[in-house]
Amino acid sequence: MKIMASAPLDRALLTRLHAKGRADRWALPLESFGVALQESARRAFEKTPDRRQLEKYLDALHLEDLALACACAEGSEAAWEHVIREHRPALYRAADAIDPTGGARDLADSLYAELFGLTERDGERRSHFRYFHGRSSLATWLRAVLAQRHVDRLRSRRRLDPLPDDEAAIAIPAAVTTVDPARVRYTAIMRAAIAAAVALLAPRDRLRLTCYYAQELTLAQIGRALGEHEATVSRHLTRTRRIIRDTVERALAERERLSAAEIAECFASVLDDPGSLDVVDLLGSDPIGKELGQNRSRNKETSGAAGR
Repeated sequence: MKIMASAPLDRALLTRLHAKGRADRWALPLESFGVALQESARRAFEKTPDRRQLEKYLDALHLEDLALACACAEGSEAAWEHVIREHRPALYRAADAIDPTGGARDLADSLYAELFGLTERDGERRSHFRYFHGRSSLATWLRAVLAQRHVDRLRSRRRLDPLPDDEAAIAIPAAVTTVDPARVRYTAIMRAAIAAAVALLAPRDRLRLTCYYAQELTLAQIGRALGEHEATVSRHLTRTRRIIRDTVERALAERERLSAAEIAECFASVLDDPGSLDVVDLLGSDPIGKELGQNRSRNKETSGAAGR
């Protein structure tokens, strides 16, 4: 569980970051920017960082974008007009890349309603900009949120598809299997280890995994949605699969005290029966799209990624 820094930001540091982020363009109060910076740090650190760590982290943020998002959340008309002028065309291009027929344009428009904050809670306008913490550029974050909205829509539609009748030609017969207690144990261990490894990944790495394995989007489609080259997506997926496998192997050896042969048997248990793991259950949830939620319509497993 991440925790917030134990004390408010040093005023001299806050003043410097406020100037670096050009927050005065939007007449953003120092205190409001400080709250946004503290929230970003709270979500980034497992334990309270020392001053050097905190300052290094905050300096690396996209401070101008964070100030812009914070000002929009505060209701600044000038900031909102800037977002409309500078970011809406790119968001529409991203929507067209996701769905060339124009079907994602309405998602872009509805996203702007969330960003502006049409809903209220306890009498306060709630803007989706409050989920932006400056770790990526605002343009990248907007594309990622739009891609997640598109995935949510696809998932919702698939849940409405009727299941085939038992007698239908496309109905899948149930396989006759015998239960191996050892395999059941190994599968449970692997599920926990893979879930823990995935939870340690950066949100953008989890997003790529979900798009590729759960939604079966192509590398080109993922690249268009996230503003990355197809080769870059492939390289990141390869790196992420390697990280997952290394993390899982280390957990099995150190936490479960398994031998090399038992670790190999753990991997074999899920590779022989990939249906035992659901990729979306393993991916979990987070604020930007709840890590793409729960979708059981696909069953292409993270265990396959770990086994490569």
